Amino acid sequence: MDPSSPFNFGALLGDRIRMANHFSDPNVYIRSMASRGALGGLSPKILEAADIIRAAGFDYLFIETVGVGQSEVEIAGIADTTVVVVVPEAGDEIQTMKAGLMEIASIFAVNKSDRPKADEFVRNLRLLAHSRATTEWETPVVKTVAFRGEGIDELVKALDAHRDHIHENNERKSLLLAEKAWQLIQYKRMRQVDRQGLLAEIRRHMDEPGFNIYRIVHRYS
Repeated sequence: MDPSSPFNFGALLGDRIRMANHFSDPNVYIRSMASRGALGGLSPKILEAADIIRAAGFDYLFIETVGVGQSEVEIAGIADTTVVVVVPEAGDEIQTMKAGLMEIASIFAVNKSDRPKADEFVRNLRLLAHSRATTEWETPVVKTVAFRGEGIDELVKALDAHRDHIHENNERKSLLLAEKAWQLIQYKRMRQVDRQGLLAEIRRHMDEPGFNIYRIVHRYS
């Protein structure tokens, strides 16, 4: 997923540039998608796209979000395993890391772990993960250096190990899927609203005395 422009909803979709060693592999399929302004770090059509690709019989289906923030945790309602990728420079923020990210992480991958203070960051993150561990799963912290391929085997082992524990998240997953369903219903009900027409109407009236955006909204409700 790549973020879209808030003005024209276009996106660079440059994944193939970064995965030059893989995009021509006949056993790898890459589908670039834009967020189209959707919140949650994903595309509004991610459920449909994931269902189609999963039906094709691939061994793994990876969904890369646009970069999650405090409330962008939709991926945990879709993926069996959620990997949160962080870098050592985030070390000062570990203690203030928002609960949303900590709760959705099945695995932490500390990329660029060859940088200074990486070991200290990993140690602190492991302590924090341990404090939130359950009887069934403690979130592993894996060190990687992606451009050199270091730590990838360990990360894949962590992914495979987590498959045996996916059942533990059924309740949390149902809550997140219900939230996604609510957003899909909202999106479908909003389709009849012409965004460009709305923009043109606001431009026509915004300089008028007593302009009130709620009067325009009322006509669509």
